[in-house]
Amino acid sequence: MPLSLSRRSSRRTYPRGVSLFPPYSLPPRRVDGYGITVNVDCGHLTIRDGIGADRREARLPRVGHNLRRLVVIGSDGMVSLAALRWLADQNAAFVMLDRDGSVLATTGPVSPSDVRLRRAQSLAHQSDLALRIARELIDQKLLGQEHIARKYFPNSSAAVSVATARNKLTTAKCNDDIRLSESLGALAYWSAWHDLSITFPRVDLPRVPDHWQKFGSRTSPLTKSPRLAVTPPNAMLSYLYAILESEARLALAALGLDPGIGVLHNDLRSRDSLACDLMEPVRPQVDAFLLDWLLSRGPLRRDWFFEQRDGNCRLMAPFAARLSESAEIWRRAVTPFAEGIARALVSTNPKGRTSEMLSTPLTQARKREARGSVVEVTQKSKPTLRWSTLARKWALSGHLVNVLPPLRPQWEAPLLYRYKVCEGTP
Repeated sequence: MPLSLSRRSSRRTYPRGVSLFPPYSLPPRRVDGYGITVNVDCGHLTIRDGIGADRREARLPRVGHNLRRLVVIGSDGMVSLAALRWLADQNAAFVMLDRDGSVLATTGPVSPSDVRLRRAQSLAHQSDLALRIARELIDQKLLGQEHIARKYFPNSSAAVSVATARNKLTTAKCNDDIRLSESLGALAYWSAWHDLSITFPRVDLPRVPDHWQKFGSRTSPLTKSPRLAVTPPNAMLSYLYAILESEARLALAALGLDPGIGVLHNDLRSRDSLACDLMEPVRPQVDAFLLDWLLSRGPLRRDWFFEQRDGNCRLMAPFAARLSESAEIWRRAVTPFAEGIARALVSTNPKGRTSEMLSTPLTQARKREARGSVVEVTQKSKPTLRWSTLARKWALSGHLVNVLPPLRPQWEAPLLYRYKVCEGTP
């Protein structure tokens, strides 16, 4: 499974500058404010939003709209059924986020349900497949956290502790062992963040609480969990994770997988466990995004945040809308992992379609293979780019070569896609 953070440090997962999304991608259209209205008028999608006298209106035709995501922030307004049908006809996703960062609703293009894939997903826990997928996802997460600790906190011992926790994954025999390794890595990883200084303009300092000037603990004193952050960077991180969660849900639905049947997270009524599993290897990329913002984009501003009476730190709507522009980054980051999970699941069905026959609607890897833009992979031939070559090209020091042999064929196609298409052929 590919991980953008494990590329050379000169390569970035996103560019510097004002825009949050890569120049080759389309930003999601965000809708925020009060009295939001999204409906269809004469075949055009009409969007009205804003606050007070600052109202905005847009009319999008069915052709040439360049809309891939409609992100609504808030819950004051109306979205018509005709508008949802318009978005579905255009293969555009709809995401509704609350101002506290929670995901309220997501809907997007859904592939025809393949009962064999759903059955394999449901039965994954009866074999060791779920364990191997969970181990691989957390392995990639810890690898990314180790990379961040070495790059941004070179004087900390966190990187060594995270690497030690990652090595324990090889002996994990159940999900509890994987969760233990993950928690040990997280304890060391977030301890390195604790004393990170947060800067504000001098004119804002009289209105900035003292505890806002440090990153602090990832665990909120209000809930004893990451929920209800009490510092601005923690609030930003929670909001970015919420956007990542929505993209994970959409990616799984597009592949025909059930976002609720997970491989690592326990089943809960109010949680899509597989979407949470899919988030894990991409979380370090979100962390790097935030660190780069804090260290290179200048100080935070007091008017981007507000504090509730209980001390909970929230994002102001304009700033939350600005962060939602990063949705395209997380969509591109999560899709290869989602297709890797689907490939691992279909490989367990010897009489059904094989992983080589599985469609790739998210990365379009199969279409590129047919056009000859990537290495062709067949059942009887091996790709010309081997794992060791990719590891050497990406300077991974052999980390990627340690993927479990039974899972290698499942992750190989997305990896080759990322290398050949995104990185370019050397």
